[in-house]
Amino acid sequence: MFFLWYLLIGLLSGWIANMIVRGGGAGLVANLIVGLIGGLLGGWIFSWFGIIAVGTVGSILTSVAGAVILLWIAAVIRPDRGR
Repeated sequence: MFFLWYLLIGLLSGWIANMIVRGGGAGLVANLIVGLIGGLLGGWIFSWFGIIAVGTVGSILTSVAGAVILLWIAAVIRPDRGR
């Protein structure tokens, strides 16, 4: 059951991060991957500052923050060509 919950949080946070960075969704699978990796990245970065996510809202905020950072890094590494 927790695995399904992590997938739903990852999907939601990936979608929110894509809305913040690009202004639109990138598709179901891409949002899920960005959200899950963003959750790991956000948790890792927040742990540097001693911040621990508590509850569902904390998990979503951490995952969104990590996903936004991930999308910014991806934009720097591979800028859009012709867009």
